[in-house]
Amino acid sequence: MRNTCLFLLLFTSSLSAEEPKRAEWKAGVAVKVITPDRPMWMSGYASRDKPAEGKLTELYVKALALEDPRGQRFVLLTSDLVGIPRSLSEPVAEAVRKRTGLPRERLMLTVSHTHCGPVLRDSLHTMYDMPPDEAKKIGPYTDKLQETMIDAIVRALDDLKPARLSFGKGTARFAVNRRKPTDKGFINSAYPEGPVDHAVPVLRVETAEGKLRALVFGYACHNTTLSFYQWCGDYAGFAQKRLEDRHPGVTAFFWMGCGADANPLPRGKVELCQKYGRELADAVEDVLAVRPTPIVGAGAAKYATIALPFDAIPGREKWEADRRDKTFSVRNRADNYLKLLDSGKKIDKEYRHYPVQVWQLGELTWIALGGEVVVDYSLRLQRELGRDRPLWVAGYANDVMAYIPSRRVLKEGGYEGDTSMIVYGMPAKWGPEVEERIVGKARELAREARGGTK
Repeated sequence: MRNTCLFLLLFTSSLSAEEPKRAEWKAGVAVKVITPDRPMWMSGYASRDKPAEGKLTELYVKALALEDPRGQRFVLLTSDLVGIPRSLSEPVAEAVRKRTGLPRERLMLTVSHTHCGPVLRDSLHTMYDMPPDEAKKIGPYTDKLQETMIDAIVRALDDLKPARLSFGKGTARFAVNRRKPTDKGFINSAYPEGPVDHAVPVLRVETAEGKLRALVFGYACHNTTLSFYQWCGDYAGFAQKRLEDRHPGVTAFFWMGCGADANPLPRGKVELCQKYGRELADAVEDVLAVRPTPIVGAGAAKYATIALPFDAIPGREKWEADRRDKTFSVRNRADNYLKLLDSGKKIDKEYRHYPVQVWQLGELTWIALGGEVVVDYSLRLQRELGRDRPLWVAGYANDVMAYIPSRRVLKEGGYEGDTSMIVYGMPAKWGPEVEERIVGKARELAREARGGTK
């Protein structure tokens, strides 16, 4: 009897000692609707020939603010957009810094990459062949979106309350590699034998009393089940709604992983989109059903931009020939570069501001890379940095300027490694050293961030 009482006393003491540590963090949430209030051109597909005709789901920006035991604040912004250009992300970050003091490294801006959202200024800007009246709508919408993002971030920071953070990882199987090798090169088609990442990382945010308040989760797969003319968050939107319906009062956040070379397959029907949303939400629920790993201690953040070189830049003859091409995006890109050359300027040989970001939340390392990142980056970083501690890798973060192929994908060619640069308005494919530059900077920042929590 005495031994039993002693055990219960020690067990209770250990719980009471753990409780304050798990509630030392704070969290705040803000949600804003960004669904256009009038018909606009839709992003993601060059084949569209008219503006949106309706709405299947709302589109959102959602902000999650966190504060660690040292008083350092972090904000994740998720959004139902195909991409976020640097001309949008940097003004948002600067405005937030001026209003709240939040440094750039502690603001992570992500997109779901839904292809049923609105076109933004400077995002895939050579792709869309639309009437002038439609093009005029893009600037005002983008300006309004910028203010909405800033407002959501500020509101989330104003909403900080004591919180417990924990994390885990589930699995969803609907992502399929889409780079199929053929005798004519790599084509965009189902390739089940290709690499893919089926992990579903989950961050769980609870109140100090243990009530679920927010769920943050990611997946590495193009958000492209649908290609119709209605606003929709695609499978990621259905997954978030399902979780919020199951857990009233909870806000669900989705971020895109390194899914540039994966598609939800099959696709094309709303029923399939809803099915994938259920599967993804169920994967999150599986994580909630097991004992979570708590986030304790302080956080740290690092952010840097690096220069990524292009391969050989074409000469004027190439642009003159492309100006006569049948494809709109090819002609449009050529016109832009010919105007640049005619003005006496040279074409840049590198993209100068590629973003690499690392958050260290307790034992969890979270790397965020810009652009449409192929799965090789996540798999490699998991091998190199995730063997002895948990590691997440987000793509489509802070600046979506182009596809980001690995050295393997660059060598193989195809859309992700080469021709996608046309619709992004880039002058050439990336140089062969791109992967090493990105991974090297990610390793460097991860080491610094991990040291910064001690």
